[in-house]
Amino acid sequence: MKKTEQNILFGYFLLFVQPIFMSSNLIVARGGVEFVPPITLAFLRWSLAFLILLPFLWRVLSQNYNNILNEKYRLFFLGATACGICGAFPFIAGVTTTITNMGIIYSTSPIFIILFSTFFSEKLNKVQFIGLVLCLIGVVSIIIKGDINLLLKLKFTSGDLWMLGAALGWALYSVFLLNWRSKLNTLTRFTVIAFFGSISLLPFSFLEVVFFEKIIFSKELVLWVLFAAISPSIVAFLLHVKLQNYLGASISGFNLYLYTLYGAIYGIIFFGEKIEVYHYYGAALVLMGIYLVKLKSNKKNA
Repeated sequence: MKKTEQNILFGYFLLFVQPIFMSSNLIVARGGVEFVPPITLAFLRWSLAFLILLPFLWRVLSQNYNNILNEKYRLFFLGATACGICGAFPFIAGVTTTITNMGIIYSTSPIFIILFSTFFSEKLNKVQFIGLVLCLIGVVSIIIKGDINLLLKLKFTSGDLWMLGAALGWALYSVFLLNWRSKLNTLTRFTVIAFFGSISLLPFSFLEVVFFEKIIFSKELVLWVLFAAISPSIVAFLLHVKLQNYLGASISGFNLYLYTLYGAIYGIIFFGEKIEVYHYYGAALVLMGIYLVKLKSNKKNA
């Protein structure tokens, strides 16, 4: 077997493995918040991730000090969206919603990425617009649990809305990460983004601990923060970089669909969640919408 074929096979292996670590963030969102306040959990997660990477990259970071200084505002924005919004919002969501809901709602990110990308490129065509509408209908059906009366009465779980905010935040991060050129390599940039992300979370963590929920140091706290910093952060990121190198951005983007599947499996195994009927048709609408949008996008890029 040629080396190229081996790389492709390994890439498809990573396509299924990487979401296992990526979606483990949903386990933290449901289980970790029982021991650590959600915003503080996000702050500790990204602070520890930065500190773990720092010994390996401090020399590269010092060599790129001027580049980091020149890009500081952009790096802060990326940190605030990726680690701040996408770091804290799922943990806040996990207090009041299920892992299954979080996984499906978060899978709408590709739709919002393409929608936000219209500010940098061509406008949506008719097929993409239909895909966007289907996706949003699917998300709304999950948020209202298939009951139109909940929508009319504006009664639904706040956690689902927090998760929708996280999907929007990830879309903003992804679009600007792609369109903002950087002189930093991928891993160095990620490390600095983790640093600025923790900085963006610091004042909110302080307010949370002082005015809303005290932090109690325990063995469980240490284990949850360590797990959050390693599995869904550092390991998931490094595997995603490898995945893109082997299969490219278009194919590797499909791992977000497995994120939904693995999230539901985690919910069933660890938290005894049940898959309801509205999950099936909501997820079907979301995936159909994403398919239509990406179908036209892939044709453009072909």
